[in-house]
Amino acid sequence: MPAIPVSAGFAIGLAFGVVGLLSGFCLMSSLRDWLRADDGRKLRSYAVALAVAILGTQFVAGAGLVDIAKSLYLQPSFSAPLIFIGGLLFGLGMVLSNGCASRALVLLGKGNLRSLVVIAVIGIAAQMTLKGLIAPARLAFMQATQIAPEAVSAPALLAGAGLDETFARIAVTLIVSGALLFFAFSDRQFRRAYGQAAAGLAVGLLVVAGWLATGWLGADDFNPVAVTSLTFISPIADSVQYVMLSTGMALSFGIAVVAGVLVGSLVTALATGRFKLEGYTSPTHMARSISGAALMGIGGAMAYGCSIGQGLTGLSTLALPSFIAAAGILTGATLAIHLSIHVVAQVVAELTPFYGEDCPVAVVFRATWPDETVLQGRLADIAEKVRASELERTALILVGPALGSADFSESALYSIDYDRRFRPRDGA
Repeated sequence: MPAIPVSAGFAIGLAFGVVGLLSGFCLMSSLRDWLRADDGRKLRSYAVALAVAILGTQFVAGAGLVDIAKSLYLQPSFSAPLIFIGGLLFGLGMVLSNGCASRALVLLGKGNLRSLVVIAVIGIAAQMTLKGLIAPARLAFMQATQIAPEAVSAPALLAGAGLDETFARIAVTLIVSGALLFFAFSDRQFRRAYGQAAAGLAVGLLVVAGWLATGWLGADDFNPVAVTSLTFISPIADSVQYVMLSTGMALSFGIAVVAGVLVGSLVTALATGRFKLEGYTSPTHMARSISGAALMGIGGAMAYGCSIGQGLTGLSTLALPSFIAAAGILTGATLAIHLSIHVVAQVVAELTPFYGEDCPVAVVFRATWPDETVLQGRLADIAEKVRASELERTALILVGPALGSADFSESALYSIDYDRRFRPRDGA
């Protein structure tokens, strides 16, 4: 590969590592904060990144600087079921591993040794799916379900309906990016979160920079470079292979990006005093993390990308398969976050710094049903009580000092002795 795309890839990865560590940019944590804590700042930052990526990508494509039609995302045929299922598996996996593939790279640079295991498993599982034991099944399913529609992008759909191609591209770009920016900046809290807004802008521009690095700087008829941008599943798989077989492989844009993210995160962590060695807290924690990493590797390979590769880079092309992959990722992640009883230890770890180990907790299973189960404890011991109870299905986790109070009477709102306006005690 020409040296310029490789150097550009390292620089892009370096910048992503810095931004990722300082801002916590990650789709999984964005969804978790939004669904669990009603804090949408990170999710709105992701929306800004996507809007900027779409605007920039469509501009460089429209200007003829980059031929995004040569990218993986706009191929003439694709398997919608394979891509959606792959996205679903990836979404489930990133919740189990407490972060997506790009986040694992950032955290590894920060000293999180759990991420080293996650990255290794992602790389192995992705290679198995792309070229190894799982590849024949993936290819067979793809061949049985793939279609070759007349339009593979949202602008092409409009153009097929009779609109001018250029007008269709501009219209879809402005509508989608405008809606994303409105969603982001309509929230007063986010408008004051300058760091999160800046992070979204930076990541979006990095996606555009990736397209320019491979599709413009890397344009060479005699030594062609794959037209792509930020993505992490296949590059992580290639990086793991490169570490083992570097003499038989050439550096690529993706490998350079992975290396850049690690270096950028490491330097930033050391400079800001955030570097800290961390490991697994228990065998169960390790097993859950490895399972999530395997799902991310397999799912990301099936969906042709991750929460960055499809969720930002793919969607920046407005490709229909990327919308399908993103829907799968969001579905899988949302389901896993809501069904959090199986990761109660993770919930405890995240809440303890804010509430303290002595904060009362109640886990309620099938409330008001004949088999209702209520477990009470504190953050320090509730995980062990849940494990002992063998609860593995949907349960509501309640946390707060009010649960430990005993000096108040129960509400009389629905008591038969309560005299209220629309149903007085005397029946009048």
